[in-house]
Amino acid sequence: MAIQKIIEYNSLDSNEQSLSDKASIKLNVLENSGNYLIHRDILRHQLYQKQGTVSTKTRSEVRGGGKKPWRQKGTGRARAGSNRSPLWKGGGVIFGPKPKTINLKLNKKERKLALQTLLYNKRNNTFVINNLESKINEPKTKVFCNICKKYNLDLNQKVLLIVSEKTTPLKLSTQNLKNIELISSSSLNTLSLLRAKQILLTPSAVNDIKEIYCG
Repeated sequence: MAIQKIIEYNSLDSNEQSLSDKASIKLNVLENSGNYLIHRDILRHQLYQKQGTVSTKTRSEVRGGGKKPWRQKGTGRARAGSNRSPLWKGGGVIFGPKPKTINLKLNKKERKLALQTLLYNKRNNTFVINNLESKINEPKTKVFCNICKKYNLDLNQKVLLIVSEKTTPLKLSTQNLKNIELISSSSLNTLSLLRAKQILLTPSAVNDIKEIYCG
């Protein structure tokens, strides 16, 4: 059974944000545990990332093999009917991979519930940073690193940065940092949330999450 939980995110700009403007969000989470839904949604996300185009040829698809290599009897060698047998070098492959598509069905309500449950579980490591887009108005990694240093963020751990819209200066400032993952709120997924040790949100991203996933 799903129940509603209201969480308030801690702002890193405490001196710039009043208590009345504190970012809060209402989430639907499962009463007991939503881990099974999170697991299924992560499997679904990983399956969709697979191309499924790997392919090998069977003995019927390998070129050649029309003529019997040698006569059936009298040579002292083992019987052979084709030089494209899987036992021969250059022959076909037994039970090799073929192109396929694997779908794991998870309806929209289940996906939303899994994401909201994970957002609730990560609430203690989630912070809101105001005016991030205006603070980074030029593509410099050093500027972003100084902001992280100012707010005591550990760049040795995985940090998920969720924004409403990826600006060019912000993308260029974070692309060389291996532990920073920049993602738009419309592309939010459980796999990125699960990997992150720290989550940074902008107020506009919080509003987008309310509208897209909690509506």
